[in-house]
Amino acid sequence: MKVYQTNEIRNIAIIGGSGSGKTTLSEALLFESGIIKRRGSVDNGNTVTDYFPVEKEYGYSVFSTIFSTEWLGKKLNFVDTPGSDDFAGGAVSALNVTDTALMVINAQYGVEVGTINLFRYTDALSKPVIFLINQLDKENADYDKTLAQLKETYGGKVVQIQYPIQTGQNFHQMVDVLKMKLYQWKPEGGTPEILDIPASELEKAQELHNTLVEAAAENDEALMEKFFDQGSLTEDEMREGIRKGLLTRGMFPVICASAGKDMGVRRLMEFLGNNVPSVPEMPIYKNTEGKEIKPDPTAPTSVFIFKTTVEPHIGRVSYFKVMSGTLKTGEDVLNEDRGSKERISQLFVVAGQNRTEVPELQAGDIGATVKLKDVNTGNTLNGKGADNKFDFIKYPNSKYRRAIRAVNEADSEKMMEIIGRMRAEDPTWVIEQSKELKQIIVSGQGEFHLKTLKWRIENNDKLPIEFFEPKIPYRETITKQARADYRHKKQSGGAGQFGEVHLIVEPYQEGLPMPEIYRFNGQEFKIQARDVQELPLEWGGKLIFVNSIVGGSIDARFLPAILKGIMGRMEQGPLTGSYARDVRVIVYDGKMHPVDSNEISFMLAGRNAFSTAFKNAGPKILEPIYDVEVSLPSEYMGDVMGDLQGRRAMIMGMSSEKGYEKLLAKVPLKEMSSYSTSLSSITGGRASFTMKFASYELVPTDVQDKLLKEYEAQQEAE
Repeated sequence: MKVYQTNEIRNIAIIGGSGSGKTTLSEALLFESGIIKRRGSVDNGNTVTDYFPVEKEYGYSVFSTIFSTEWLGKKLNFVDTPGSDDFAGGAVSALNVTDTALMVINAQYGVEVGTINLFRYTDALSKPVIFLINQLDKENADYDKTLAQLKETYGGKVVQIQYPIQTGQNFHQMVDVLKMKLYQWKPEGGTPEILDIPASELEKAQELHNTLVEAAAENDEALMEKFFDQGSLTEDEMREGIRKGLLTRGMFPVICASAGKDMGVRRLMEFLGNNVPSVPEMPIYKNTEGKEIKPDPTAPTSVFIFKTTVEPHIGRVSYFKVMSGTLKTGEDVLNEDRGSKERISQLFVVAGQNRTEVPELQAGDIGATVKLKDVNTGNTLNGKGADNKFDFIKYPNSKYRRAIRAVNEADSEKMMEIIGRMRAEDPTWVIEQSKELKQIIVSGQGEFHLKTLKWRIENNDKLPIEFFEPKIPYRETITKQARADYRHKKQSGGAGQFGEVHLIVEPYQEGLPMPEIYRFNGQEFKIQARDVQELPLEWGGKLIFVNSIVGGSIDARFLPAILKGIMGRMEQGPLTGSYARDVRVIVYDGKMHPVDSNEISFMLAGRNAFSTAFKNAGPKILEPIYDVEVSLPSEYMGDVMGDLQGRRAMIMGMSSEKGYEKLLAKVPLKEMSSYSTSLSSITGGRASFTMKFASYELVPTDVQDKLLKEYEAQQEAE
């Protein structure tokens, strides 16, 4: 493959819901451009883009796959992305490094929740979108219904470029209203006959052509004036208007195809090459300092690594976008994130696992290299004279979590190495070695996401592992004021230990002033704060430590030791051993000994006084609550709402959004354990959800009683 100039490059993400036919489309694109000689199929497990063993095992895409084609003097870089919401990270990274989204829609199902969720990503990133209505040869294909859904969902910006004469098994013709020609295929597909539009379709085609001309003209003042003067535009002028409409998201063109029969694919590539904005026309990326970095092939070289895989017999393969400059074989680069030097020994243009070596790649291009020593996904590599750093990919929050352990405990370290390597391939896997829960927690996008992780570890690395229910990071706090004192005294020959601490504890709320007088058992304690320390806790919430010592009953040098003792007890609350939070502690009195008092004495006295007071202050358990947003078809609303209410959810609101319902709720994390599986079961996989931590709230009394019994049983067992 020749070296392409920046303005000849088109970068396109192929996105769409599960079953829309993206992998089959990719095979047809590769076949029609001559990259492969024979089309594979998902059923036979021999496609170019789904080539990893786990993808062949399960029959669906797990990873995004990069492939490049040449068509009419243009280089088309595609990123074929997984359709399942469980693997949304692939779509997110692809949309960030490409310039246009090709949204593939299954004509049998129309606009689905996956379509809407993916379109949101394109909206957030301001990416041009082209709709491809696929599988028009299927028995239940309904082009008109799908088009109506698109227009209802996305309005008048949806503009037809093509429409089929028939759908279903008889699909073999479509009218192209940009070229005003009929495309007709033989049963084997491939190269079409290009014919005049028959009289029976001419009126409809002319009407849609006029609509397209108007839509194209609306995106450019000069074209609009020409349209008003002449009443029409040339094909080249229409292309210019379409390209500008795509750039501003003022137009969403609709294309037709049957990728399975290879019908419409050649025309699709022609349309993409002629109408998709080129790299220099797209908005300019910014580095982490906010500086715009133009895709200038003559500038210093900067490369962003957006994907990493580890492949048998090759090792690590790093996929990148050239952000500026021209990357050449043999070039030395600096990893801006890790400070390490690398040499680019080989450069490749890729088509799945097939690689073609090239001498250089210019700004805006996408390629791969191998055997970099210390490079991970998200790193920036800079050539001489460049000091950029990029960090523009924001992955979705995790929604499914499990504790993980090796079946053989001796394999634990090896398991962590494998998971760390796999996270370099897919950053949406989040790994946490929780000191608090004493578990290794792996979080992902859904049950299937983690299922594939387990399959790969057990089948590729031959290491048996198991998932189990993770513990919940509960918190403990207090609900009322309490007072306690404790004297630590120890004498066993030589220097002794002595420290006595009197303190008060109370719940802390932001902005709530501290009383000047406290009353316990008819006795008043007047408090005068000499010093207040506000200590944010690493596990959330705060500890407010107040020094109210008068008369020097405790020397100031012992106060840090008292605080240390209290902090030690905050890390292990008395109810369930969970972290404590949101407590104000006032140390108001105590005693010390001129010889025997030391830091250890006051640390122990402070710890025990705090523990006693905490237990008497109405201790309660707090649980993590998450904001959950569910997108679903309206017919499932009742069942989904009932399921959420059974999970102690508080429904916060409902709304309709472009053909789908949106349900907002606050749900305890404990109840979200198997929610992705349940939601998929209830809705037949047609709903999706997001979740984000909201706050800690008191658990209901019955739940607290159950947790206390479980903790007591656990303590006895240990």
